[in-house]
Amino acid sequence: MRGWLAVSAVALGIFALMTSELLPVGLLTPVGAALDVSEGAAGLMVTVPGLVAAVSAPLVTVATGRVDRRVVLAVLVGLVGAANLASSLATSFAVLLFARFLIGVSVGGFWAIAGGIALRLVPERHVPRATALIFGGVETASVLGVPLGTLLGDLSGWRVAFAAVGVLGLVSLVCLIVLLPKIPAAAPLAFADLPRVFARRAGLRLGIALTFLVVTGHFLAYTFVRPLLRAEGVDGDLVGVFLLTFGAAGICGNFVAGALVARYLQATVTGICALLGASMAILAVADVTTVTAGAVLALWGLGYGAVPMALQTWILDAAPEATEAASALYVSAFNLSIALGALVGGLAVNHAGLSSVLWLGTALAVLGAGLSIRRPSR
Repeated sequence: MRGWLAVSAVALGIFALMTSELLPVGLLTPVGAALDVSEGAAGLMVTVPGLVAAVSAPLVTVATGRVDRRVVLAVLVGLVGAANLASSLATSFAVLLFARFLIGVSVGGFWAIAGGIALRLVPERHVPRATALIFGGVETASVLGVPLGTLLGDLSGWRVAFAAVGVLGLVSLVCLIVLLPKIPAAAPLAFADLPRVFARRAGLRLGIALTFLVVTGHFLAYTFVRPLLRAEGVDGDLVGVFLLTFGAAGICGNFVAGALVARYLQATVTGICALLGASMAILAVADVTTVTAGAVLALWGLGYGAVPMALQTWILDAAPEATEAASALYVSAFNLSIALGALVGGLAVNHAGLSSVLWLGTALAVLGAGLSIRRPSR
C-alpha cells in the first residue's frame, strides 16, 4: 500500500508541474491585458518553460545522477510551487517570464526522473500499472488541469489561478516528503548515452519525429484556443466550460488509446493524427455555431488525450533496453515541441492572423499520420 501511495504522490507532482507549464494556454487574453502585452507575446509564457524543460530534462537527470531521487523530486516540485506563487504576484511581464523559466527547470527534470521511478516503488508485476498512473498525471494536466485553471481564472482572475496551482505544488511537496521513501540513485546516466541510443534505434528516431510533429501541431493552435473560440463567436464566459469539455473528452481518449496501443500501436497513432488534423481543419474552414465549436473541441480533446501515453508507449517499445535514456529524449522532444508550437503560433498570429495556426496545426498532423505508417520493427 505504501508503494502505491508513493506512486500517487509522484503522479500528483507531475500533475502539478504539467498544469503549471500549460496553465497560460487558457489565460493569454487576461494576462496580456493586465501586463500590457499582445496575445502573441503572451504566448512566451508557454514557450519559455517548454524550451527550458527540453534542456533541463537531460541536464537535471545527469547532474543529479548520484543524489537521492526523493530529494531531487521534492526540490523540483517545491520550486514549481514557489514559482507559481511568484507568478500570481508579478507586476511586470519580465518577472512573470522569469518565474516561467523556473517552472521549465522543474518540469523537465521532474518528468524525466519520475518516468522510470515506478520500478523502485512497487513490485515488478505492478510496474506497468504504476507507470501508467504516473504518466496519467501528464495526460490529466493536459486535458483537465488547464480547463480547470481557465475556469478559475474566468471566475476569480488569472492571479488566483496561478496562486492555486502554486498551492497545489506545495501540497505535492508535502505528499512527496511524507509518502516517498528514500530512493538512492541507481547507475547514473551519461550524456554520451543519449546520442548513442538515438543513433541505434530507428523506431526511437521516428517516435521523436512524431512527437515533434504531433505536439508542435497541437500547441500551434491550442495555445491560442481562447482567442480562437472567441473569434468563432463563443462567449468569454463559456470558454472555460468548453475547455472542460475538451478535458473530459481527453480523459476518454486516454482510456480508449490505453485499450488499443498494446495490439494496435501504429494504427492508434495514425488515428490520433487524423483526428487532430480533422478537428483543426473543421474549425478553420467551417462557419461553426457555439454548439458545433464545442463538439469539434471535444473531438480535438479525444485525440490529444491519447497523445502522451501513445507516444510514450511508442518510444519505450522502440528502446526497451534503454528506457531511461529514451524517456529523457522523449521528455526533451515533448517539451521542446510545446515551446516550438507556442512560439511559431505566436509569430503566425501576429503576422497572418488567428486562423493560420489551425492550418499549420492541420498540416503537421497530416505529416504525422503519413510518417506513422512507416513504423520500423524497432
